[in-house]
Amino acid sequence: MTAYRVGYFVGSLATASLNRLLSRALVRLAPSGLEMNEIPFKDLPLFSPDYEADYPPVARALKDAIAAADAVLFITPEYNRSIPGGLKNAIDWASRPYGTNSFSRKPSAVIGTSPGKLGTAIAQQHLRSLLGYCNSPQMNAPEAYIQFTPGLITDDGQVTVPSTAQFLQTFMNEFHAFIQRVYTVLPRGSS
Repeated sequence: MTAYRVGYFVGSLATASLNRLLSRALVRLAPSGLEMNEIPFKDLPLFSPDYEADYPPVARALKDAIAAADAVLFITPEYNRSIPGGLKNAIDWASRPYGTNSFSRKPSAVIGTSPGKLGTAIAQQHLRSLLGYCNSPQMNAPEAYIQFTPGLITDDGQVTVPSTAQFLQTFMNEFHAFIQRVYTVLPRGSS
């Protein structure tokens, strides 16, 4: 299979985020055909159309990082039955100005973890709606709503429950195959 660069967003800005732990596990479990690179966004100012005439350097860096990626993975918690405000802000920056939507035709996938039994399901549905509007082809299966329990993932990204490790590895393998399918149907550079 072809190798792809995957830019990933960790939706939480918290240093000790459960979703940051999940991101470390996903990087460890990714097949060799996926090169994983985090796309930071914590330093973005709140988006305003007033910036569109002259994007600040941090926003240009965000758009450049997405442009350098072949696909995008979102690893997000759920805040108030939605995605965190910082992640929504990053999506707003990346999708503007009009005609320069960084997510258009870029394959994406969504995953998240939380201590709750719903495991970020509602936030993921909200995010899928945003990505649909941004014209990003989305991997719809397998869905991945991970209920986090203490010790599930170590600080260095080891998954301690074998069935969860297998599921996450399958998720990453499926994402690799999905990216390949998208670029078979929508070759890069086609419109």
